[in-house]
Amino acid sequence: MAKDRFDIKEREGMGLATHAYVIVDKETGVNYLYVHCGYGGGLTPLLDKEGKPIISKPEGYQK
Repeated sequence: MAKDRFDIKEREGMGLATHAYVIVDKETGVNYLYVHCGYGGGLTPLLDKEGKPIISKPEGYQK
């Protein structure tokens, strides 16, 4: 696994123990949504209106 492969693009607090993050895989550019609430959490790829993964292509995310 590459060092520093993932980048937190956005973060938002939604309460004392609830946080949401948009995480970008710098190798593939795929955007993921991670939500953490108390002792639980979940991770899912962000999808566009056609159901395809959202890919970031700014410099630094693609090889």
